[in-house]
Formats: sequence, structure tokens, C-alpha cells
Amino acid sequence: MSTATERFTSRAGDYARYRPGYPAAAVTLLQHRCGLSPQAVVADVGSGTGILTALLLASGAQVFGVEPNAAMRAVAEATLGAWPRFRSVNGTAEATTLAPQSVDLLVVGQAFHWFDVAKARLEALRVTRAGAWGALLWNERPHEATPFLADYEAMLMRHAPQYATITASRANAASMREFFGGRMQLATFRNQQQLDFEGLRGRLMSSSYAPEPGDPAHAPMMAALARVFDTHARQGRVVLPYQTLVYFSQLTPAA
Repeated sequence: MSTATERFTSRAGDYARYRPGYPAAAVTLLQHRCGLSPQAVVADVGSGTGILTALLLASGAQVFGVEPNAAMRAVAEATLGAWPRFRSVNGTAEATTLAPQSVDLLVVGQAFHWFDVAKARLEALRVTRAGAWGALLWNERPHEATPFLADYEAMLMRHAPQYATITASRANAASMREFFGGRMQLATFRNQQQLDFEGLRGRLMSSSYAPEPGDPAHAPMMAALARVFDTHARQGRVVLPYQTLVYFSQLTPAA
């Protein structure tokens, strides 16, 4: 999926600055249930600019950040290069380049919907040790819309033509079960961002579905975003709520 790997080339800076992180409770879950520890070797597949990678490194684990996009990978290397247990890898979910049976925990933060699931599963089984765990993490906006979220979603539907198609593929339960080999568990955590207008602009432009400058839809979208912000901002900020979803399971070979 070469086009998928290239979608974020021009968005790496906004992605690193304005995408949400993951709550500490999600990392604790990985430690208590999925084998994350200072002794673990972790593959963060589709690691992007290293938002999740940084949290994994802070646990003491050795982490391979596997990322096919050169611009995203460069940001992660600049940010995380001083960590002695960080390794940046030019690879994809379907071809990580990692050694066979070298990984104790394989995680994916916000990137699974770009994968070829069948090929990514075969690669995950190749690189993980027997009994290894996998975890797929998502920051998703909640179904219970606040007035701000309702207007923000309406703005996206009107001005970002690819929004509905891309978001419909995210956190697809059937695909995730296929990846794990059948069963999986789900844990959910609250998360949020408090954003001024520049933060909200950057958060929007970090998304691959947002029309970029030069696209005829970009200026109308920015004008609509400003109206939404001005309507809902309190003390110069809006609250963008999320549910952090963690789907996790041991990676089970086919029977």
C-alpha cells in the first residue's frame, strides 16, 4: 500500500506536535497484561513520529520503531535518537525487516487500518516469540457528541471528502480479530486534548483526509474551522475528548 505509506509525508510536523498521546493507564495495561517490561523487546509497527514509542521506551523496554515514511521516521529519530534502547527501522507492517522470533510485544498505535491484514499477521507471527502479545491502540472520538464535537464532525463531513471513507475503516473489530488469530480483549480509557486555535488547526492538518494548502477545499475548511472554534472556545481553548481503545491478545498461530 505505497500510497498509504506516503500520505503523511507533508504532515509529519503537525503530527508530532498536535496528535494526542496515550494515557498512562494504557501503558500500565501493557505492563500488567501484555508483557511490557525493561526486559522486553517491543516492535512499534507504523510508529510514525514516535508518540507511542516514547512511552514504551520510558518503561525501560528495547523498542524497534518500524515506520515506512521517511519524513515521519526522521522526526522520531530526531526526538528519540538519544534513547539507547531505541532502534529506528525502515519497514512496513507486512515486511518489518526484524529478525525471526525476536519480539516479545508487538504494538500498533493508530496505524492498523493502513495494513494489509493477512500479510501483516504473517509477518507478526514470523517476528514474535511463542506466547508474545499484540496490542492495537486507538484514540477515537466518543460516540456521545458534545456540542463542539457535533459541529466539528459536521465541518469534516462537509469540507473533507475523504473523512468518512477513512474513518469508517478504523478500529474494525473483524480485521483485528483476524490479525490476532481469533480472540481479543478490549480496555478503554478516557483521554483528551485542550487546544487553542493553532492546536486545533494542527490537529486537523495532521489527518490524512484534511485538504492541504493549494487544494480548493482547504480555505473553506479553515474558515469553517475558525467558526466552530469561535463558537465553542472557552478561555481560548476547546476540549477534544477521546476514548483510548486498547485491543490486546496473544498472537495465535492458525490451528
